[in-house]
Parts: sequence; C-alpha cells; structure tokens
Amino acid sequence: QVQLVESGGGLVQPGGSLRLSCVASGSIFSIIAMGWYRQAPGKQRELVASIASSDSTNYADSVKGRFTISRDNAKNTVYLQMNSLKPEDTDVYYCNVAAWDRLTPVHYWGQGTQVTVSL
Repeated sequence: QVQLVESGGGLVQPGGSLRLSCVASGSIFSIIAMGWYRQAPGKQRELVASIASSDSTNYADSVKGRFTISRDNAKNTVYLQMNSLKPEDTDVYYCNVAAWDRLTPVHYWGQGTQVTVSL
C-alpha cells in the first residue's frame, strides 16, 4: 500500500510564498517521477511541475520563474516552493508519484491540499 501525505497549503496574500511537501510511504521500489498537479472546481486537473528520477524538471508555463520543484530521494519527499503567488494560483494541489509496479507504470495520488491566494 502506497500513501502520499501532503502538507503546506493554506491562505496567503498575493505576492506571498508557500511551500508544499509530499511524503511517499509504502511499497515504492522504483520511482519514475514525482510531481504536483492542481485542480479548480469544474476544471480538469493540470500539471504544475514534475521532477524525474534524472532530476530533470518540467513546469507549466503559468508558473515558470515563480515555482520550484525539488525532491529528497532519501526521504521519498517532493517539495513545491511557490513564490510570487497570484489569485489565479488558488486551487487544490495534488501530489503525484509515478512508479514501476513490476513492468507497469502506476500513478499514486495524494488527498490534495488547498492553496488560497487572496487579500
């Protein structure tokens, strides 16, 4: 059983910063990539940032230059540092881990953490 536990969401004023953390536990033997997605009510979940096992990163255009994804392999933890936050960053943020289950790639999801950017 794999569990992803997120933390770090909350309410912040425009221009502020938050740091999200996601700890993966359980039977994860070979991680392909870790990442963060976000979803607003009635909209599709979209990729915010991802980091592969090679440490290559990928960002949504809307967050480039403001968000930074990083990982601690020893702790199976992925972080998302969010700076210069805007009201349009308000969403539920979900942690995602892609890993090999024998020869099949499997995606695991966290429960989501709310980020609200408002005065």
